[in-house]
Amino acid sequence: MINILYFSVALIAISFLILVIYLSKTFKTLQVTLDSVSKTLNGLEKQIDGVMSETTDLLKKTNALADDIQEKAESLNSVVTAVKDVGGSFQKFNHTLQNVTNTVNRSYEQNQEKISQIVQWSNVFIELKEKWKNKKQQKQELEIKPVEKRHRERG
Repeated sequence: MINILYFSVALIAISFLILVIYLSKTFKTLQVTLDSVSKTLNGLEKQIDGVMSETTDLLKKTNALADDIQEKAESLNSVVTAVKDVGGSFQKFNHTLQNVTNTVNRSYEQNQEKISQIVQWSNVFIELKEKWKNKKQQKQELEIKPVEKRHRERG
């Protein structure tokens, strides 16, 4: 019985030794894995720092761009207001021009008969002037013919 006890103790000692060896290998593998994870986390930390600095720079540039756009939008508002004022001026000008046109049309309609009479009298005057001019020309031709006749007789 004592032999069984020694044998059992020896078996337990061997089992414990095997357990310790496997646990030792497992812990070494775990240590390598944890070292790898540590290195990866250090690399990620550096990359995150780089991304954070780039993000900060990008945010600063975005804010500057937003400020610039705001300034330009305010400048554009004054241009839009000026264009609106020009449009209003054109509307007033068109309205005034339309009033002048309407006034001229009314005056023309009211004085159409007078204008017609003036045109008729002008035509009569032009006809009289042409008749007078024709008679004067005929008179000059009649005066020139006797003078030409005398020159022929002398020559």
